[in-house]
Amino acid sequence: MTPHWTRSSYCDSAGPDCVEVALPPGPAPAVRLRDSATPTAPGLAFGAAAWAAFVGSVGQLGPHD
Repeated sequence: MTPHWTRSSYCDSAGPDCVEVALPPGPAPAVRLRDSATPTAPGLAFGAAAWAAFVGSVGQLGPHD
């Protein structure tokens, strides 16, 4: 199945320098990330536990960390 890529809401919709994420459509093994400037390059894949830890850590950062 081809992933459905979504850009960050903090990104200029026309700009090429964005983070894009593809969430699994169900209990799939990985959340995928890529750089929109190079969409054909290999991206990163994170398992559910690693992704949850990342999101939890980012949520604890202040605005300038």
